[in-house]
Amino acid sequence: MTASSRAGGATGGRRAALGMLLAVFAALVVVPAAPASGQDVRGVFANVSPSVVVIRGRGRDVGVNGRGLTAITEVGSGVVVSVDGDVMTAAHVVQAMDEITVEFAGGPTVPAHVIASEPAADLALLRVRTPPRSLIAAPLGNSDTVGVGDQVLIIGAPYGLGRSLSVGWISARYPPNTVYRAMPLAEFFQTTAPINQGNSGGPMFDLAGRVIGIVSHNISKSGGSEGLGFVVTSNSARRLLLEDKTFWTGIEGHVVTGELAEILNVPQPAGYLVKTVAKGSPAWMAGIQGGDRAARINGEDLVVRGDIILAVGGVEFGPGDAVMRRIRERMEQAKSGDTLTLKILRAGKVIELTLQASADRDDEFAQPAVGSGAIEPAVPEHRRSDRR
Repeated sequence: MTASSRAGGATGGRRAALGMLLAVFAALVVVPAAPASGQDVRGVFANVSPSVVVIRGRGRDVGVNGRGLTAITEVGSGVVVSVDGDVMTAAHVVQAMDEITVEFAGGPTVPAHVIASEPAADLALLRVRTPPRSLIAAPLGNSDTVGVGDQVLIIGAPYGLGRSLSVGWISARYPPNTVYRAMPLAEFFQTTAPINQGNSGGPMFDLAGRVIGIVSHNISKSGGSEGLGFVVTSNSARRLLLEDKTFWTGIEGHVVTGELAEILNVPQPAGYLVKTVAKGSPAWMAGIQGGDRAARINGEDLVVRGDIILAVGGVEFGPGDAVMRRIRERMEQAKSGDTLTLKILRAGKVIELTLQASADRDDEFAQPAVGSGAIEPAVPEHRRSDRR
């Protein structure tokens, strides 16, 4: 064997060895992490499910004939986030409910009330009045560390069936003001985990058992789950409910602009049409009135004959996100006990009411404001026909 053949053999051996190393390295890089086993998911569920609650709310809505008000019941989910009895949920589950109860895992069903709410992100924070001694709170995770492809768990009460588990993956992430104009403050995860009616407000967990989101809603043509579920991120919930803590008004309604505002005789470019006011809420105490008749106007289904809010704390409603941000900032600046002057259009007349920010309520003793332009909102049925 010549020197050149020996050198060539050595070079070939080194190349072969290098090729093997590169192949091993490539295999280590491209092989994905295996999804969690059934045992892993079972363990996470066992640890976190005691922190998940079923929420039931009783309120009022327009009857089936489109006139007058009738009692309704909402069912949703929530998660305990503090040993004081604070529960995160979705705003649309509790925003305008007269009575709210929280059912704990294996424990009692107790009254609760809203202490913070941000409908622009579909988030609300409840406080349980008499929390059970065995209360278990779930830790809030950092949703910024969650990415597309991560496996997640959702626990809730679909159709009222308490603490049901669904498993899926994060399929997309949407920054604020990119999914729904009605919820511009919400950062959303999209998930393949099944979400059905009753799951709203329930927690999404990572595989470490940390809350990384609060279920908002799904998009479905069939009425069931089709893998298009949307969950507000835990960092959004932490900021809006625990840090900024926008106070709850108890109002559910609809911003009206343009031609719709003209049809409703709003004397400015926009206003907020009040649909429902929760009994005992700051809005109820101020004398704000909701509607009592369903109507389809300019292609939109509305509840009409309620108050139309024209201004909050001196800031008038108007078209565009900038005005809504100013009104939201004005609301966020109000602390418990502060008052805000509201300009209201009622039955063709403009009046002023005073709204007091409050972090608590007691339906048993709360009475609506009278005098100074405020009117008893609980109008008896025989007087409803007098409203214009």
